[in-house]
Amino acid sequence: MAQPSSRTIGTPETSRGVRVGKVTSRSDLFPRLIAMQKLADAQNFAVFRVNGSGLPAKQRLVCELENWGATNAGACKGFVDAHGDALLEHIEKSLLPLTWAGSHDAGVPGASGMAPFVERLAAGLVPFSGMAFPVRLGAIGNGFVIFAGDDLDPPSDMIVELHGRACHIMIDLLSLDERRVSAAEALSEREIACLQLAGDGRISEEIAEKLGLSVHTVNAYLGSATIKLDSVNRIQAIAKAIRLGYIS
Repeated sequence: MAQPSSRTIGTPETSRGVRVGKVTSRSDLFPRLIAMQKLADAQNFAVFRVNGSGLPAKQRLVCELENWGATNAGACKGFVDAHGDALLEHIEKSLLPLTWAGSHDAGVPGASGMAPFVERLAAGLVPFSGMAFPVRLGAIGNGFVIFAGDDLDPPSDMIVELHGRACHIMIDLLSLDERRVSAAEALSEREIACLQLAGDGRISEEIAEKLGLSVHTVNAYLGSATIKLDSVNRIQAIAKAIRLGYIS
């Protein structure tokens, strides 16, 4: 059972204040993540995005921000190798936080009273324990903010607070990416799926068969995606979609 925490959660006003001011670069997110890490009594944080979201079979987790540093350069890859599939499956059906116990820590983070509202991952697959907060924003922008360390034991109100702040982080990260796209509209799921298959070398007829669409409809989706990405042709649109994280 978690003990009462001396960490300050803050009033609704101060919680809203974590997003005061325009975020102009990813470096603006780093101090906020460090503050969240301290609230969680964690040693490290990482932000993972779901790439290739147009087609479930193509989805993968990509580490966007982390502070494991050079001494733990393989931590992100090790975490994805151990829990990536479970996280991708989880975010499709639930937004409950996830916890896991590392091989160096027998305890699972989280107050016992939160057990119905937190799901557990397999224990002992990575050295560190941690918590992962899923955020789902639509066709793109989905992912997790995770906090890792030994002997994590945040109280229930802190878990709720951290999840809310994780949503703000992912929203601001998505907004930074969307500013790089000249068109005002974001790509639809169908446009992303068509671009992903085109990027895999499929011609329109093959894409149509794969997605159960007509060739005319496929070409229309690819054409609209090309316009939204401010590209001169399909090849340039695919390259820009990869760069912006729409497809892999």
